[in-house]
Amino acid sequence: MDLIAEHNQQYEFFREIAGLAMKVHNKYHYGLLESAYEAALRYLLEQNGHEVERQVFLPIYWDDVELDQTYRMDLVIDGNIIVELKAIAHIDTPHRRQLWSYMNLTHLPFGMLINFSPDGLYSEWYHRDSKTGIIDKVKLL
Repeated sequence: MDLIAEHNQQYEFFREIAGLAMKVHNKYHYGLLESAYEAALRYLLEQNGHEVERQVFLPIYWDDVELDQTYRMDLVIDGNIIVELKAIAHIDTPHRRQLWSYMNLTHLPFGMLINFSPDGLYSEWYHRDSKTGIIDKVKLL
């Protein structure tokens, strides 16, 4: 297998999730609350054999002390992919930083930002290197 095909195969799950999100967008279009898209996407993912947790609490720690602050991740798929959903006009840097922060706090390797926008479905895919902690945007070749 050549390197390009191997790279694309490694990240094929992103394409599958985006395809299911597109089904949700085609059915409901733009205008619903984020939670409605979240529920529908979870349903489709589970129908396709994925384990999906919704509204996962993410506590914040100072050393070993849990602080009285938590975040909530929209979806965690198969225990290693964080999906942050939006239903807004356009994605901006703070939305990306939210996902990146979740990836850094959990050390989960994959993140996906999906926006059910008035202009159509938009998604970005990220990979976090376990050794360096660096998060890079994933592009299929």
